[in-house]
Amino acid sequence: MSENKANINWYPGHMAKTKREINEMINLIDIVYEVIDSRIPISSKIVDIDNLIKDKPHLLIMTKYDLCDKKETDKIVKYYESLGHIVLCCDLLKDKTIVKQIVLKSQDILKDMNEKRREKGLKPRSIRALVVGVPNVGKSTLINRVVGKKAASIGDRPGVTKSLSWIRINKDIELLDSPGILWPKIENQDHAYNLAALSSIKEEIVDKEALAIHILKKMSTLYPEYLHERYGIERIDFDDIDVTLTSIATKCGALLRGVEIDYDKVYAVIIRDLKDNRLGNITFDRM
Repeated sequence: MSENKANINWYPGHMAKTKREINEMINLIDIVYEVIDSRIPISSKIVDIDNLIKDKPHLLIMTKYDLCDKKETDKIVKYYESLGHIVLCCDLLKDKTIVKQIVLKSQDILKDMNEKRREKGLKPRSIRALVVGVPNVGKSTLINRVVGKKAASIGDRPGVTKSLSWIRINKDIELLDSPGILWPKIENQDHAYNLAALSSIKEEIVDKEALAIHILKKMSTLYPEYLHERYGIERIDFDDIDVTLTSIATKCGALLRGVEIDYDKVYAVIIRDLKDNRLGNITFDRM
């Protein structure tokens, strides 16, 4: 087994197009909702977001908070807040107050804008918000919650939304939905594999062996107790990884003829177990 991971870079044409279109429309935007996966709150933050949104007010919406290691994610939230960011952590599927929270925070952030309108004799107008984030962090789920019905496609894969589109909610808010975007070259390959592990990068371009081993290394370093609970593994010898893969294959029924490891199936089990939260509440990023 090779110790070197192949570099991951995925930047399809529609992402470059999306950035151009956002640049063209940014003057129409009042506030930006950057959606971030709470399990990878550093890896899933757009690295060049400031160049993209200029000086627009900015709300960080940390989704899938119910699936993260809150103790570790909260440390990163505090770091973002120390930089001046306003952060909202949420479970989009269960939090019944999330829409109200977003609207209230947006109105508070934009109170100066509407005060200036009042001074000019103009009525406050609806908030125009851009929803942006890397693929598969919950943008479409967020939009559907705000709208109150299905307005955007949802899928456990990147690239579902393909173009920018306005969605008028009510008199208070309008949303500009955008496709998931990354950056042309992902310099930090640990972040790249984190993104791939949680479906922000298409699985087809990622070596499944390298991705599964990345997950095992992260879990063995950060959450060894979860590996033991799920697979009965006490420790992992990465110089002889087949011992661990055999244990997982035996546990999950991934042995060929009862004795040989079905590598493709074992890798798929590890990757799917992480995505389906069977490995526990995790946060892969650290400060």
